[in-house]
Amino acid sequence: MRNLTDKTVLITGASSGIGAACAKQFAALGANLILCARRLERLQTLASELINQNQVKVYTIPLDVSDQKRVEAAIAELPSAWQKIDILVNNAGLALGRELISEARVVDWERMIDTNLKGMLYVTRQLVPGMVKRKMGHIINIGSIAGRQVYRGGNVYCATKHALRALTEGLRLELFDKNIKVSEIAPGMVETEFSMVRFAGDEERAKQVYTGLMPLTADDVADAVIYCATRPAHVNVGDMLLLPTHQASITDVYRSSDS
Repeated sequence: MRNLTDKTVLITGASSGIGAACAKQFAALGANLILCARRLERLQTLASELINQNQVKVYTIPLDVSDQKRVEAAIAELPSAWQKIDILVNNAGLALGRELISEARVVDWERMIDTNLKGMLYVTRQLVPGMVKRKMGHIINIGSIAGRQVYRGGNVYCATKHALRALTEGLRLELFDKNIKVSEIAPGMVETEFSMVRFAGDEERAKQVYTGLMPLTADDVADAVIYCATRPAHVNVGDMLLLPTHQASITDVYRSSDS
């Protein structure tokens, strides 16, 4: 098992959900963290918690990954002690709405493409050259079962996750001979703020997504990320599909009145 003590991990979308869960689990293993998200106050609260509990170093960056110039500046302005990034977790992403293409808002499409796809590319583009120079690194992309299957009303969200999957494979082909690992974790149903964001804060509608089954938690996905990050140097977990027991496909879900 690879030792993460004093390794530097950059996590996007780290203020809540899967990103925050990853931060907690990496910190528990002694990794130092660069936490990025739009909500700085949440990041700072999380950072204080991790520093106090684990005696690790944490650097926070208020960052919207869809802003290319801000991403470039944020990475360029990192203090020298934080510039050697060992692991990148591309977690920032969102879904908006379930409308059909004929009814959806173009602004929602643009935000999903800008965050889920272009944001991942912007951050990765800034960090990969350093990894190549050091001949060491690990990129872990948080994908989705929606990157393998499509569902009615998922249109553009599914397209962004299919594209992320293709880009992950492309990165692996470009970097495997440079001692850089590239992994994708593709979760099924995970109960976080995801559905609340998707349905614009409609709590009742968000709850219905998970009614009748035990979905994955953010910690379950973070466990998978940590597993990938701690394999021996000669082992790369390239691709992992992670599902709740009662989910067989993107649309085949068993719901029980007892759950």
